[in-house]
Amino acid sequence: MTAPTAPEVDCEQQHAALSVSDVLTAVDFYTKKLGFRLGFTWGDPPGMAGVNLGNVQMFLEQGAPNPKGCSVYFVVGNADELYEFQRANGVDIVEAPGDRPYGLRDYRVRDLHGYALGFGHHLFNAGPPLEIERVDVPVRLERRLAALLHELAEYKRMSLSSCLEETLLHTLEGVGPHTKSDLKHIEKLKQKYGIDYDSHASYRFVER
Repeated sequence: MTAPTAPEVDCEQQHAALSVSDVLTAVDFYTKKLGFRLGFTWGDPPGMAGVNLGNVQMFLEQGAPNPKGCSVYFVVGNADELYEFQRANGVDIVEAPGDRPYGLRDYRVRDLHGYALGFGHHLFNAGPPLEIERVDVPVRLERRLAALLHELAEYKRMSLSSCLEETLLHTLEGVGPHTKSDLKHIEKLKQKYGIDYDSHASYRFVER
């Protein structure tokens, strides 16, 4: 008898579920200590809740906690920012942030029931070194844009040249290099430096 062929499956969401001794206490920890947001509670008193980290939702269900052999991993936009928030809130840090050989910069914590939680963001320097020759190119930028670029490079832990190269290479492929976290930070920098023009403004730049 021929084994059945697995169907093509579209799956847009997955929800990890952790058993907790008290749903509201767990919700309080996840929202105030770990940086999640409350999605919903169900029941009175609640027997289940959903907490969100970005677009990912995790369920907290009433039951006997069993952290042995269980862990949940979250890929986020900027793991270092989230780590500093959690560390400042006294969260139990199991492993400090570090660049891992599997292409992620991540860290691990334990929640109030002992569940292991990992948080990391992608690294884009994986692969063998690529030898290049850099040349000096005279570049003059609009003052506010230059200030933003300096801070953005620092935020992304890159040199100014590398940040420019990354942006140019992505532009030549018709895609953007920035994560959602990067874009939120860029919006803050645009407000900080009063950048009120759009992406086509360079065609109208006139020096004083």
